[in-house]
Amino acid sequence: MTTTSNPVLAVPPAAPDRAAAWFAGKLAVQTDVSDVHAALDTGDPGFALVDTRDLAAWRQGHIPGAIHLPTRMIPMRAARLLDPDVPVVTYCWGPGCDGATKAALALASRGYRVKEMIGGIEYWIREGFPIRVAEADLVTRAVDPLTAPVRPAAVPR
Repeated sequence: MTTTSNPVLAVPPAAPDRAAAWFAGKLAVQTDVSDVHAALDTGDPGFALVDTRDLAAWRQGHIPGAIHLPTRMIPMRAARLLDPDVPVVTYCWGPGCDGATKAALALASRGYRVKEMIGGIEYWIREGFPIRVAEADLVTRAVDPLTAPVRPAAVPR
């Protein structure tokens, strides 16, 4: 190991083949809100989206098309709500919450192919994607310019 005062390079980067394997493994178990949104927009995303939060959080707002399956209910309800042949994407509150990770583990342990949506509903909302509230209304909030590109307003001609 090379001694350096640079904190980034104090531990040298992995060899390219080792790094490629690690990043491929990470992508096999994670996805992000933009990719989930794009897939849902097709009308046939090829996966079931699972909100792992409790009922109060679900009612506060959730991603349209998501299935409500709190982590603690997976043993009792997963087989009834999910097709074992369809991949599952889990989400919870956001980066500071490991509920989606716990749910992904519980589902994978039961034989489901699963990915975790990093960023959770927090980044879904911050990117300006809609949420469903009150079981009927769709709500969209302004994009957070620190997390997603802000599209310029149309200029009148």
